[in-house]
Amino acid sequence: MVDIATRVWNHKWKIDPIVRSLIDTDFYKLLMCQSIFRNKPDTQVTFSLINRSKHVPLAKLIDEAELREQLDHVRTLSLSRGESTWLRGNTFYGKRQMFSPEFMEWFEGLRLPPYQLERRGDQYELTFEGKWHEVMLWEIPALAILMELRGRAVLDQMGRFELQVLYARSMTRVWEKIEVLRDIPDLSIADFGTRRRHSYLWQDWCVQAMHEGLGDAFTGTSNCKIAKSREVEAIGTNAHELPMVYAALAKDDAALAQAPYDVLSDWHDEHEGNLRIILPDTYGTKGFLDNAPDWLAGWTGIRIDSGDPATGAQTAIDWWKSRGEDPLEKRVIFSDGLDVEKIRTLHAQFADKVKVSFGWGTLLTNDFRGLVPNDALAPFSLVCKAVSANGHPTVKLSDNPNKAMGPQDQIDRYKHVFGVGDQAAEEVVV
Repeated sequence: MVDIATRVWNHKWKIDPIVRSLIDTDFYKLLMCQSIFRNKPDTQVTFSLINRSKHVPLAKLIDEAELREQLDHVRTLSLSRGESTWLRGNTFYGKRQMFSPEFMEWFEGLRLPPYQLERRGDQYELTFEGKWHEVMLWEIPALAILMELRGRAVLDQMGRFELQVLYARSMTRVWEKIEVLRDIPDLSIADFGTRRRHSYLWQDWCVQAMHEGLGDAFTGTSNCKIAKSREVEAIGTNAHELPMVYAALAKDDAALAQAPYDVLSDWHDEHEGNLRIILPDTYGTKGFLDNAPDWLAGWTGIRIDSGDPATGAQTAIDWWKSRGEDPLEKRVIFSDGLDVEKIRTLHAQFADKVKVSFGWGTLLTNDFRGLVPNDALAPFSLVCKAVSANGHPTVKLSDNPNKAMGPQDQIDRYKHVFGVGDQAAEEVVV
């Protein structure tokens, strides 16, 4: 087992790369990348870093030269032979050759495109522009680098024994959470914590702890590199990025209203079984389901990623019933701001109504709350989103207005097109 505290203490090397592999990313990014490679190969997209926690002054905490050094290192990476063999030959969700030879040939030759970095006051403006299927692969490495550099800025001020105690306390906290989860019958839970993890080594430790502590209840990790090295399942389907870009490309309001279903029609042609999970909240869950074509009701399940999770799950159950489907045969995946008490409550509420699963993210892989002075290692809300496509702004409404993004005039237009009324605001913790 890696001595994480000693590794942190030894970060005095010229460069200790944060991202060492192109598959140190979420599985859904690769699944979406293949779909985009096939269906939208010429779409030009801009991604941008958005720090929703303005109280965390990233540009004060992180040295610009060190940030550039880490970003430049990512641009030198390419798939290793072993990584390519794993992607080409492994079985994912019961299917061999999930990734086509054409896609793999392209991916094997990929180097990530250039980035643009500027300091704006106490924050960094980090953007990526280019072909959608290329620049989209910057999202996870960019987030991982910024999250870990912020952590290193705090950890560099700590002594060796102080670091040992910090990680011992953090490990104890994770294990105590696992012990709580052990008591939940028929639990199904995966690690979704790559995007805002404390560090790669810490996420790797958390996955091993979950695997040992929960056994078959632990279904896998979203992180491809960790899934490969620890021989657990790679977990993931699709994200808000797809409908956001498809919607931005819509020619008029009628095409805009149809765009979220066009995304899933393309996905339907490519995948089956457990990969057919609907993410309905990009432009409001209720409106999406009310207007959904009947064939979507036959999909495997729904992921709840914003708004009140119990309300979202009940909305999905009512929708399945209205379409003649048995909710007991469907899966609801909760994935927004989870921690053990919320997991336990939601499982108790819905386990006898649907198949319940959990994608546990930041509060698994980055819960250092209260462990250092001024809570300087507490997780914060950092995202990297597609902000324009072919020159048109993207919009996300969500079931939580505090997560909405895009120009206000376009937000108003989208609310009108998708029939989104008043929404209850929920605190965005992570």
